Amino acid sequence: MKTEKNIKEIRRMIARHKRWDLIFLVTGIFALMIAVLTFVALFAQMVIDGMPRLTWDFFISFPSRHPESAGILSAWVGTTLVMLVTAFSAVPLGIGAGIYLEEYAAKNIFTEIIEINVTNLAGVPSIIYGLLALGLFVYQLGFGQSILAAGLALALLILPIVIVATREAIRSIPVTIREGAYALGATKWQTVSDHILPYSSAGILTGVIIGLARAIGETAPIITIGALTFIAFLPPSPVKSEFPFISFEWLEAPFTVMPIQMFNWVSRPEEEFQFNAAAAGLILVVMTLTMNGLAIYLRYRMRKNIKW
Repeated sequence: MKTEKNIKEIRRMIARHKRWDLIFLVTGIFALMIAVLTFVALFAQMVIDGMPRLTWDFFISFPSRHPESAGILSAWVGTTLVMLVTAFSAVPLGIGAGIYLEEYAAKNIFTEIIEINVTNLAGVPSIIYGLLALGLFVYQLGFGQSILAAGLALALLILPIVIVATREAIRSIPVTIREGAYALGATKWQTVSDHILPYSSAGILTGVIIGLARAIGETAPIITIGALTFIAFLPPSPVKSEFPFISFEWLEAPFTVMPIQMFNWVSRPEEEFQFNAAAAGLILVVMTLTMNGLAIYLRYRMRKNIKW
């Protein structure tokens, strides 16, 4: 009798838990559908408004006071060059810092303070990085309102993200891999370079792309250091026809980026400029999705080539 009572109690408890599971599932699907439908509605409206403006002339034309002849040439070129500086600055430094903190740094109070600050910096508002870059890069180091200053400002912004992503990817590697490498006589660096990094590269790459995707849409730090809202010329070309065939003059050039160009058009009263902003926003979304798609593909290839 007592056994039957216990069985009934267990069944009631299981049924109650299943009801909560169902409620949580329905709530999660409802929240997901709201988010997805909101994005689809906004994206569809942007496609409807911006698609007619997506012509070749729109890509190769400078901004103009006349909406029908305005383009995004200086904006997408500036965005590309700024992101190059950001990637070459933040990615090696962030991955190196993450490897050091996770594999080499001694576990003491000093390291813990660094770890706490790195984690907190990932949530600092972007305008703070803009003010820091304005005081450090623009005034103290004398970089001025240039592509170099903008790229370094965005590098500071995404650096904590890259460090945290690198550390989490390294932590996900089983301890047995390290122990096996040490048992075969591998050094610390051989273990890290030949085993830890290849196995964690997919996770590190995901964090890097997430950071770059955030940087490409940031406006506050760029405006703070003095990006131009209207620019009708291009920076000097990074490639020259004479030796050494590479020029760094473009690092000192003034610039604009896609989000600022969109803000400039949205703030104008003419409806045609709103369509231009929608077209630029559509291109920015496609660029971000392309970056994420590339990360997914590379992560799949890396995981496929890894033999556990």
